This record gives sequence, C-alpha cells and structure tokens, in this order.
Amino acid sequence: MLKYLSALHSAISNISLLIYLVSLFIQIVVMPENKTPAIQTSIAPWLSVKGGAEAVAFYKKAFNATEVYHLEDPDGNVVSRLSIDGAEFWLGDESPEHSNFSPDALGGGTVRMILTIADPDTIFAQALEAGATEIFPVGEDYGWRLGRLVDPFGHHWEIGHQLEGH
Repeated sequence: MLKYLSALHSAISNISLLIYLVSLFIQIVVMPENKTPAIQTSIAPWLSVKGGAEAVAFYKKAFNATEVYHLEDPDGNVVSRLSIDGAEFWLGDESPEHSNFSPDALGGGTVRMILTIADPDTIFAQALEAGATEIFPVGEDYGWRLGRLVDPFGHHWEIGHQLEGH
C-alpha cells in the first residue's frame, strides 16, 4: 500500500510540475507582457459637430451608444469614441483650423451614416424622441426595412436592416 501511495504522490508532483511549466511557457512565450496586441483593420467615421458634449449625450439617448473613449480640453471641446452594439464611430467638436467642419458650417453633410440594427422601429422612434428630425419614416423598400433621419447636429442616419431573402 505504501508503494502505491508513494507512486501516487510522485505522479501528483509530476502533474503539478507539468502544470507549472505549461503556465510559465504561456506567460513567457505565448503572452509576453510587453507584446503589443494585434491591430485589427477597421474604418470608423468621425463626425464633426458643434457641441460635442451635447452630441455625446444625444447619441447615448437616441441610439443607446456607450462612450468607449473621451477627451476634453480646457475649453470644453470633446473628442469621443462611441459604440452602438460594437459598431464604433468618433465625434469631435468642429475645428476649422484643422479643416474639421460640422454640417452646419458646410450647409449640409457629405456622408450618411447607415446604422444596421435588428429593431429599427424602436431605435428610430427613440432618436426622434431624443431630438432627431424624420426625413422619411421606417418602411420597407429595396429589400430593406429602413428609415432616415437627421440628428440635431446635421448628420443624416439611415436606420434599418436588410430583409430576409434580399
């Protein structure tokens, strides 16, 4: 019996040593602390607005956005990265000295945001309640359930999703 207990103790010690060595290998070779995380290619729009702090509050209320990153200078100008269910975009106060103009400064925007979302009716209504203006209501056309609005900062949003079978 003692022989078996001794063998069992030896096996447990060897397993413990093996686990320790594997974890050490992972820490040193697989996941070194000074290793930069992989950079994933992405494109994220940057919206220039007049009133960055107000814009952040609007997008949180209208689209359930969460703020992922935030900078604010002493004058109150904001740079923020927002996420809507993982779809990210940036916004910042316009700065004409850096050629960043809001739609108000240009007399309109040059792009439309397309927010693909499972429940466009609810989010569209929520955005209107938060202060957006309807361009056309949510409906079905061209294989999409989609509505278009303009936010209080002059950016146009098409909110919807492609219909099944299209």
